Amino acid sequence: MNLRQLEILRAIVRYNTTVATGRALGLSQPAISNALKAMEEQVGFALFQRVNNRIYPTAETKILLADAESIFEIHKRLESRIRDLRDNRAGQLRVVATPPLGYGVIAKSIHVMQIRRPRVRTFFDVKRYEEIIESIETHQAELGFIMGFAEQPGIRSEVMYEGEMICVMQATHPLTELDVITPRDLRRQAFIALEGGTKLGSALRESFEQAEEEFHFSVEVRYGLTACVLADAGVGVAVVDPLTASSAGRFSLVHRPFRPQISVSASVVWAENRSLTRLAHTFLNEVRAVIATQDP
Repeated sequence: MNLRQLEILRAIVRYNTTVATGRALGLSQPAISNALKAMEEQVGFALFQRVNNRIYPTAETKILLADAESIFEIHKRLESRIRDLRDNRAGQLRVVATPPLGYGVIAKSIHVMQIRRPRVRTFFDVKRYEEIIESIETHQAELGFIMGFAEQPGIRSEVMYEGEMICVMQATHPLTELDVITPRDLRRQAFIALEGGTKLGSALRESFEQAEEEFHFSVEVRYGLTACVLADAGVGVAVVDPLTASSAGRFSLVHRPFRPQISVSASVVWAENRSLTRLAHTFLNEVRAVIATQDP
């Protein structure tokens, strides 16, 4: 006996007549009668007793339907899961990001995602650039978010943000009087530098070379968010990417353009041999919306 037959059987028990059952299920009375006859032939015993144009379930039918309730419950949960997956209200998402994006844009996007789709389970980690690529290549994560991605085989990408690095400092710092900050302006200032060897740290050093200024710093840090923490504490000034500066909005920092211009971009990456899920596409839309609101 298949699920449709069980559904008809349960409806007949509920409505007591084949006419009412047909009306409820959108079938004709003859179709219900034929289905009942086929079920009785299939099981080999009577399923109903007929009294005054009404039918009543036999003891055997009651036993069958009691056992079938678990099947209906499983089917109900399956239909609910299908609706959730169709509407992206449930599922799993694995995301990795480098700190400039992970501690700001991606964290905010996950928050929005959880509000709109609370049954979605998100697995999130902040990693270094090389670890992001490895996570994508080995399918440990579906989406990776990084700054300054360089194209490579097996990895697809989309640029989600483009901007320029800026100088951040306390509102009372003397450099706030300038409209633009240059390496020359940082000569006698306590400067918080990004670590050499990192993409942004190397780009920062190249800008000093371009301006023919020696690169001096008071403190060196790996991550822009750490630089913002120190700048907010009055340690000095820092040059960071705009997304990091925006994610550091809880600090009372001001910013100025930095020249020579250092272009930065943020990209999402995923494995070329793996199609993105509908849930991943939904999350990307959330990220795009969050990025559109960023203003350092």
